[in-house]
Amino acid sequence: MTKHRVPVADLVAFAASLFATKGVRPDDAHYVSQCLVLADQEGVPSHGVMLVPMYLSRLEAGSVDARSQGQVVSRKGGVAVVDAENGLGQLTSRTAIALSLEGAREHGLGAVAVRRGFHFGTAGHWASELARAGCVGIVLSNTRPLMPGIGGTEPLVGNNPLAIAVPAPDEPVVLDMALSAAAMGKIRIAAAAGRAIPGDWATDKNGVPTTDPAAAIEGMLLPAAGPKGFGLAVMIDLLAGGLSSGGVGSAIKPLYGDPGQPYDCAHFFLAIQVDAFRSPASFEGLVGEVVQRIRTSRPVDPASPVMAPGDPANNARRLAERDCPVDPATLRSLEQAAQRANVPFPFSIPT
Repeated sequence: MTKHRVPVADLVAFAASLFATKGVRPDDAHYVSQCLVLADQEGVPSHGVMLVPMYLSRLEAGSVDARSQGQVVSRKGGVAVVDAENGLGQLTSRTAIALSLEGAREHGLGAVAVRRGFHFGTAGHWASELARAGCVGIVLSNTRPLMPGIGGTEPLVGNNPLAIAVPAPDEPVVLDMALSAAAMGKIRIAAAAGRAIPGDWATDKNGVPTTDPAAAIEGMLLPAAGPKGFGLAVMIDLLAGGLSSGGVGSAIKPLYGDPGQPYDCAHFFLAIQVDAFRSPASFEGLVGEVVQRIRTSRPVDPASPVMAPGDPANNARRLAERDCPVDPATLRSLEQAAQRANVPFPFSIPT
């Protein structure tokens, strides 16, 4: 189905107006909305405005705190632990980013573990924030169990995201990956659009691979790269949830489950100050050379050049600087949310 292009500024303002009806401060509502819309601009709609209705239902039900920015509960050297108090993940992550950068500038390394967290959008966004500040950024998060062990039929661990970003001469070079073959958000988009999914994305509830998105939503995601993806997901669960004294494994609840029950995920942010190791200019020069070598390597298809990590998102963002693509199904869900909140819906929906 063809996506509809929506002015970025209007989409941010509209989403912010919806959040404001649930008690989110205007500046915070705008910030959260900017983060979500940026995901749509970068071609990651599973982490974009399609999440707004779910966020709203959780704010209304009370499992997400409209005001919390996160509270520091312990601090030692460049390390801090933050209690997110079930606040919006974009707001509590902003706090964690500031703390990790402060630790990196003082000690060369800054690490922040966050407990009692909520969905924070794309991990790559936060890793990029650290890279733009002159650090190597590493960001992890855990989710509810969605993937079985290899050969298993029970969900044991989430498709926990890992993002690494390094400073570069232009935009940061960013690896951002969930450890499942595909994000659950992509499967929900396929379900809303009535599309089948690839057979290596997920299983049904009995552990049998499926192309039916509805069966996949009731079932389990498959790990990327088999045991490698599964093993990495386990370690991220332990780093984010374990170090923060937060939720691990089944302690994390379904994101689309009971909106009155806190999600209770955990995050981990690591900032590595480049100038503690070498000249930032020389490091960025090296990164630039490596990236250029990748981009100029000979492709199989001349019409499809080889891309470096982060290039797809950067290219999509440049094409969506003023307006970004939004799926009609997402627009319809936003229209319904606007009606419930008694907020004017400013967009047309293609038929």
